[in-house]
Amino acid sequence: MNDEQPLTEHLRELRRRIILIFVFFAVALIVSFFYSQDVFRYVRNHLFSDYSVMILNPTDPIRIYFQISLIMAFILSLPVIMYHLWQFVRPGLHPNEQRAALIYIPIALGLFLLGLAFGYFVIFPYILDFLVMLGDQMGLNENFSVQYAFSFMFGVVLPLALFFELPVVTLFLTRIRLITPAILRKIRRFAYLGLVIVAAMITPPEPIANILVSIPLILLYEASIMISSWLTRRMEREDAFEAQVDGEDGEED
Repeated sequence: MNDEQPLTEHLRELRRRIILIFVFFAVALIVSFFYSQDVFRYVRNHLFSDYSVMILNPTDPIRIYFQISLIMAFILSLPVIMYHLWQFVRPGLHPNEQRAALIYIPIALGLFLLGLAFGYFVIFPYILDFLVMLGDQMGLNENFSVQYAFSFMFGVVLPLALFFELPVVTLFLTRIRLITPAILRKIRRFAYLGLVIVAAMITPPEPIANILVSIPLILLYEASIMISSWLTRRMEREDAFEAQVDGEDGEED
C-alpha cells in the first residue's frame, strides 16, 4: 500500500495540472475569439490581398474563426503548459536542474514565435507565389477557398514553429539524462533524412522551397548537438564537484 500511495499522488497531481491547463486554454480560447477577425483581416490583407478569397460552404467563416482562435489560444497557453510541465517533473530534478528547466520556458516561447515568423513571412509567401505561378502556367484563375487557403497556411507555418523547439527539447532531455550528444551524432544521418522528408511534405515539389526549409531544420539539429555537448560537459563538471564534496565530507566523518 505504501508503494502505491506515491503513484496515486503522482497521478492526482498530473490530473490537477492538466485540468488547470485546460481551464487556462478555455479562457484563452474565449479571449482569442474576440480577436480572430482582426487576425483574419491581417492575414488576408498581407498574404491574399492580390487574390480572390471566397467561401464554398456557409460554415467556412465560423470554421476559420475557430481555427484562428485555437491557434491563438495554444500560443497563449504555451508558457502555462511548459510551466506546469516543469512543476510536474521538478520534484525529480536536482536544484540546479530545476533552475535550468525553468529558464527553458521563455526560450521555448521565443523559438516558437521565431519559427512562426520564419514560416509566415519567408516560407509561405514563397510557396504561395510558386503555386500561383504554376496555376498561371496552366491557365487557371486564382480563386481561393478561404478554408483551404488558411488551412494550407497553418499546415506550413505551425510545423515549422514546432520544429524550432528542437534545441529546447534537446536541452531538456539532455539535462534529465535521457539523451547524449553521442546519440544525436549517431542518428544524424537518419535525422537529416527525416528533416528533409518533412521539408518536402510541407513545401511544393520545387528544389529551392525544399532547401529553404531543410537548411534551417538541419542547422537547428546541429545547434541541438552543440547545446547537448555543452550541457553534458557542464553536467560532468557538476558531478565531479559533487563527488569531490561528498568525498571530503566522508573523510571528515
